[in-house]
Amino acid sequence: MTEQKKSKRGFASMDPEKRREIARKGGLSVPDEKRIFSKNPDLAARAGRTGGKNVKPANRSFARDPALAAAAGRKGGQASPRVERVQVIDAAE
Repeated sequence: MTEQKKSKRGFASMDPEKRREIARKGGLSVPDEKRIFSKNPDLAARAGRTGGKNVKPANRSFARDPALAAAAGRKGGQASPRVERVQVIDAAE
C-alpha cells in the first residue's frame, strides 16, 4: 500500500517567505501610539472591573473561590495528556 501525500492548502501551501511575512504583520498590527491601555493603566483597570461585573457570581474568578481553583487543578491533572502539535518550519524549504 502506498501512502498518499496530503495536499497543502491555504497558509500551508504558501512559500516559507510569504508565511514569515504574514506572521510578522501579526506583531505589528497595532502601533504603540494606539495601544491606549498601555498608556493609561487607570483606564485599563476600569475596563477590567467593568468586564468583571458582567460575570455571574457563580462564575467568578479563582481568586474569589479557592475551592473552584482547586477543583480545576485536580481536573486538569486527571485529564489525559495531549500530543503537542508543533510544526517546525525548515529553513531549507
